[in-house]
Amino acid sequence: MVQAKVDQGASDRAAALRELIRHHAERYYGLDDPEIPDADYDALVMELRELERQHPYLAAPDSPTSTVGGSPSALFAPVRHRVPMMSLDNAFSLEELSAWMERMERIAPGVTSTSFVCEPKIDGAAMSISYLDGAYTQAATRGDGMTGEDVTANVATLRVIPKRLEPDTQRLPVPTRIEVRGEVYMPLSSFSELNRRQAEAGERIFANPRNSAAGSLRQRDSSVTASRDLAFWAYQVGEVDGGADLHRHSDALEMLRALGLPVNPEIRVVNGVDEVFAYCAKWQEHRHDLDYEIDGVVVKVDDLDIQQRLGSTSRAPRWAIAYKFPPEERTTKLLGIEVSIGRTGRATPFAVLEPVVVSGSTVSRATLHNEEQVAAKDVRIGDTVIVRKAGDVIPEVLGPVLADRPSAALPWTFPTRCLSCDGPLVRLPGESETFCGNLDCPAQRVERIVHFASRGAMDIEGLGDKRVRQFVESGLLGDPGDLYALDAPSLLGVERLADLSVENLLRAIQGSKQQPLSRLLVGIGIRHLGPAGARALARALGDLDGILAADAAMLSAIEGIGPVIADSIVKFFESPSNAAVMTKLRSAGVQLSEPGVQLSEPGVPSGETFSRRMEGRSVVVTGTLDGYSRDEARDAILARGGKFPGSVSAKTWAVVVGREPGETKLRKAEELGLPILDESGFERLLETGTLPDSPVS
Repeated sequence: MVQAKVDQGASDRAAALRELIRHHAERYYGLDDPEIPDADYDALVMELRELERQHPYLAAPDSPTSTVGGSPSALFAPVRHRVPMMSLDNAFSLEELSAWMERMERIAPGVTSTSFVCEPKIDGAAMSISYLDGAYTQAATRGDGMTGEDVTANVATLRVIPKRLEPDTQRLPVPTRIEVRGEVYMPLSSFSELNRRQAEAGERIFANPRNSAAGSLRQRDSSVTASRDLAFWAYQVGEVDGGADLHRHSDALEMLRALGLPVNPEIRVVNGVDEVFAYCAKWQEHRHDLDYEIDGVVVKVDDLDIQQRLGSTSRAPRWAIAYKFPPEERTTKLLGIEVSIGRTGRATPFAVLEPVVVSGSTVSRATLHNEEQVAAKDVRIGDTVIVRKAGDVIPEVLGPVLADRPSAALPWTFPTRCLSCDGPLVRLPGESETFCGNLDCPAQRVERIVHFASRGAMDIEGLGDKRVRQFVESGLLGDPGDLYALDAPSLLGVERLADLSVENLLRAIQGSKQQPLSRLLVGIGIRHLGPAGARALARALGDLDGILAADAAMLSAIEGIGPVIADSIVKFFESPSNAAVMTKLRSAGVQLSEPGVQLSEPGVPSGETFSRRMEGRSVVVTGTLDGYSRDEARDAILARGGKFPGSVSAKTWAVVVGREPGETKLRKAEELGLPILDESGFERLLETGTLPDSPVS
């Protein structure tokens, strides 16, 4: 009896999962408008697959675990694939990748010590493109793997798709028939531009590049597709008659490249398991260095004979797998909406979430930015929401899953009083931000000190949010200047603070006195003044006295400052409370000058002011520079009027190459014949605004 109940429960859950998966597959493949992130869809499929493994009688030929993609749309003529376009099995950890290797080893002993082809897994739309006697003849979507949609006219508008195969050598014969498989995608830069145009026209905003690419392909009017700036990477040969003799998958890729088809330059042939793991780890770390989205790495056995021996299941080849990166988007429950008060008094709403693992870390808080964003996204307490966290970026709520909204969920309203000091929260005219105007607000005091001690400012190790809050509540700190009056007797009286911790903290506080003036300017939190402006200001005027002696007109004349920042600087130092803090810092012996800058008479700029010597010039930086962090390199370029794009294009003026550069950027620069500079060349560029006579490669 108990067994029957268990089996009925499994059967009911399996049926519910199939219905859910088919619904979301239609939203993804059929409508190009998914309701949930890929990771949540994968989790549903994994749950169903596990149920079917535990209860084999639940498995069926038409189960989503045994089928590929989605049904082809009736908007386009059907195309029957001569060779089925299969899906890929997924590995979500290195352990699962190892298990795949072990399964192959049992079928084909020795396979794990042979070569593999590894490639970034493009988040786009799978495409089959056919050529007959070298001429472009047909393009079709994957559809359900057996039948796709005829999108020949639309794919013909892609500039990267050759209309005739032209081998780069006369020795390479053109196949009589060849079907090329690959991924149509939209570059991130093109995606941003498309959404900007859509917003200006009052049209639909696309959720992500994958959906914008798929939606652009499935247009009845091919001129719409042509306007969307799509691209393509070829990654496989479906079938081929004639042409070169192929023994390895890597041979097929070289043939495709030689025939004029775009093949991803990041694809690598690697040897053995360790090199596969290293490739996966590299691209998991550098996934955001590319101008297109990737969500994993595809690993394939290189030897075509071994591929044949390994064979396929009903939906996927055994000789290939997709190693999926930790998801950057997940869904979870919105438990509440609260408001934090920052160092400037800005009131920022944030979501309190049911904890969920996103991008490899557990997220229980996510920003909602401001009142307007909460209203625009219409997120409500009780909603299932989509949360995104890309790398080290602060997690944010993208929006609700409306299909799961509780009927009782009500719109959220912004509070009118500060929860920290009970002062009024005021939204300034013409601004989207709301502020607490009480400078003595306890929350603001804590945040000002936390910011002062942060890594980008005075870099006081061991002085984080919890510790600062504890010191403020104990009466030891009221502003950043009080840090330098702390001593061992007062700190040892604080709960959970041992002798060694006190010693380390005091050493870190004393060490921060030697930070340059530019770091101090960042730390004291002058509104609108960021790191680049702080460096420009410190280098131009040399020391704090020079800044205090300058009026708004003199400050605004400094390149990188301008009238708005200049006015903010003057008002900051006119404030009696800020002046008192600066007096404390001066008395404590905190450095008030910028090392390496020759001082002049007070109020007269004598240091480094930057002319707009790189006005409008785009400079791409790739790899690690010894003398500059990425932010510092960016700020140096922007301060001189230059641009700092994330990718190389024909509009790029120069490419600066450090250690371990991105191979795509470097190769693109070489293909376009762009000047390639090392770090010394970069420094000369910043100094003179002109390219060195002898760029390096």
